Amino acid sequence: MRYYKKKEEIDRRKADIQPIGDSLKALMKAYRLDGKLGEVQLVQNWEKIMGKPIAMKTQQLYFKDGKLFVRLTSAPLKHELNMSKSKVIELLNIEAGSEVVKDVVFL
Repeated sequence: MRYYKKKEEIDRRKADIQPIGDSLKALMKAYRLDGKLGEVQLVQNWEKIMGKPIAMKTQQLYFKDGKLFVRLTSAPLKHELNMSKSKVIELLNIEAGSEVVKDVVFL
């Protein structure tokens, strides 16, 4: 004896199906991890975003309360980046796809 599923039951299950990427995004949002993931990705992609010369003079990157702290080895570079802080924030947020960075502090 074979068991045949009713068409309504099959259609109802198909309606609940969604791509795994969408499911993971919803899960990250539900647990409020999407911001932290964006922060980690920005730190990892620092060289790609800012370029190799700036990345070579960067000692340390870390986030605290939506602020990105960047420790640099070059005082002139620190001054130059402070002058264009809004552009740096804009570049970082474009890369993240949302407003992850509220402020940048160059140390």
